[in-house]
Amino acid sequence: MDQKTFDRGLSIRKEVLGEEYVAKSFASADEFNQPFQELVTEYCWGAVWGREELSKKTRSMLNLAMLAILNRPHELKIHVKGALKNGVTKTEIREIFMQVAIYAGVPAGVDAFRNAREAFKED
Repeated sequence: MDQKTFDRGLSIRKEVLGEEYVAKSFASADEFNQPFQELVTEYCWGAVWGREELSKKTRSMLNLAMLAILNRPHELKIHVKGALKNGVTKTEIREIFMQVAIYAGVPAGVDAFRNAREAFKED
């Protein structure tokens, strides 16, 4: 593990998803999934989210579309909240999911809208 990339990833992960969520993820990790938490933090958040070529807002918008298309409701809700922190508006989220519905299918759009509304209520 590259400590510098991990530390950058941990900082970005906390900024986007919230310190409480990240702390809970690490606190609940055990011998089985601790290496996965480290991998996600270093590579996903440090090596990719840490790149400067795309803004955090743009990365959030891309994530929302991909997670909706992949039908990953738990991750979608978390990333809806993160997207709001990264400056994505509810109107932009709506438009992302409209696009998803057209290109990935109406059922994917229906689920995305439902999950986003639940995430809005939780925030």
